[in-house]
Amino acid sequence: MAFLYFDIAFMVWNLLGPLAPIFAAELHLNPAQKGFVVAIPTLAGAVLRLVNGFLADRIGQKRTGVISQVIVIGGLLGAWGIGIHTMAGLLAVGLVLGFAGASFAVALPLAGRWYGPHHQGKAMGIAGMGNSGTVLAALFAPLLAREFGWNNVLALATIPAALVLVAFIAFAKDSPNQPEKQPLGKYIAAYFSMLGQADAWWFILFYGVTFGGFVGLASSLPSWYTTELALTPIQAGYATAACVFVGSMVRPIGGALADSIGGIRALSAVYALAAVLLAVISFSPAHFVVMFPLFLCVMTALGAGNGAVFQLVPLRFRHEIGVMTGLVGFGGGLGGFYLASSLGVAKQLTGSMGPGFLVFAALALVALAGLSAVKTRWRTTWGAALVGVQV
Repeated sequence: MAFLYFDIAFMVWNLLGPLAPIFAAELHLNPAQKGFVVAIPTLAGAVLRLVNGFLADRIGQKRTGVISQVIVIGGLLGAWGIGIHTMAGLLAVGLVLGFAGASFAVALPLAGRWYGPHHQGKAMGIAGMGNSGTVLAALFAPLLAREFGWNNVLALATIPAALVLVAFIAFAKDSPNQPEKQPLGKYIAAYFSMLGQADAWWFILFYGVTFGGFVGLASSLPSWYTTELALTPIQAGYATAACVFVGSMVRPIGGALADSIGGIRALSAVYALAAVLLAVISFSPAHFVVMFPLFLCVMTALGAGNGAVFQLVPLRFRHEIGVMTGLVGFGGGLGGFYLASSLGVAKQLTGSMGPGFLVFAALALVALAGLSAVKTRWRTTWGAALVGVQV
């Protein structure tokens, strides 16, 4: 149920990316405006993950998931009923979709708290494979927009969301291994306490690159394919869906690999590969036979990295997993917002998205350097206390 809830929530969260080529043309948005609109749900989801992290610990993951899903369904139906005819309306929809993006802080603790340290990578990877919901948005949103109009897609998306909500209410169950409930003041203090630990900032950076790169590309690729290669929105949706599907499916593989060889080794390989691929993308000619394999490979690397990060987080912060899921998810959302918006700005200023890819490649190298700086300390301190577990 954690996977299913996360999957449909991600589908809804990423609706604006596949629809961007259509509504941008209709509303006459420039590349920077289009990139900003596409990035807003990611930013809103990042902030709301902090809220959902508190609620998941306070009232339980199931109740928090139900509340968020009801808000999303109601918001989409309201937007559809009113009709979206301006950029301001799109930004409002993006803020509502942020509640779907905040599902991250519900689904991962819902799954992770049922399992011990030796299976965190696999459990969190399977739940996190809900990233694949982005595939559904990329595949079906442009098709439905062509048949019924892009405004009506907002209402159509509530149908699977409502069905999953019913199943979630019926079948989801919180683990008995819940943290002690704390008042809001203590919870906020816990966030500040985590922010006082250097390791928390490292994890925010690490996930900001892996998940931020993944979701930023998932939101931006439909626009890239339509503007750089002149594909139709439907063709761009198919190409994006293929990249996102592979990146989503390898998330549990990344978690399992981290369980086997250690999250540090797995992440080091991910950052090195992602940096190289993004740099190559920034300089490569805009031809489908060149760019599609490159995007497929970088999404695969980033998807595996998502699983590897969340093999390490619950090992380091076992008793603060709710707070850390919110913080790390916040970092991932910020990374996605930065990438999606910067690609639009790069296109507006230079006529190419290449500089945006190149800067994100540099961020991957920063993450690699940071991981290299902390790995010895991690392995000799908290990692050494985990008998039989690879760090």
